[in-house]
Amino acid sequence: MTYTVAAGLASLLSFVAFGLIAGWYVVPWLRTQGRAEALVALIWVHAFRHIALQIFSAQKFGLVVSDRVRDEIAIGDVVGMLLAIAAIVALRHRARMAIVLVWALALETFADLANSTAAGVREGLFETASGVTWMILTFYVPVLWISLLLIVWQLLHRRNEPLKRA
Repeated sequence: MTYTVAAGLASLLSFVAFGLIAGWYVVPWLRTQGRAEALVALIWVHAFRHIALQIFSAQKFGLVVSDRVRDEIAIGDVVGMLLAIAAIVALRHRARMAIVLVWALALETFADLANSTAAGVREGLFETASGVTWMILTFYVPVLWISLLLIVWQLLHRRNEPLKRA
């Protein structure tokens, strides 16, 4: 099995496992929470996206990635992390701008993940990814996609619900 096939299979299996967890456990739990609490729980996954800064070390130790793509990945994830933290703080304080920040996080995350995925395929990142980089690509990225879907679902499904519980 090639590295690319192994990484693709690992990613697929992560998506399946996280999808099952989301459907069986997370979605039912979200329905019992207030809007703000549900969103905060989902957004915490994005608060650690600065792990992407590891790409600088990975590049030094064998990950074949152009400097341009490396920088796009790093910047996109750090911006996502900062938006996640800002949204969590705003939601915890029930600030009016909280939902705007969550939408900004969702849009930025979609753009970042789509761009990183396309760039990764174009540059064959799975072929030289190893160690922590391989874990990020096959484990953490699927979690980000699943949580993004749940965040958007919450934003749309509960759009008329106030942040404060009555």
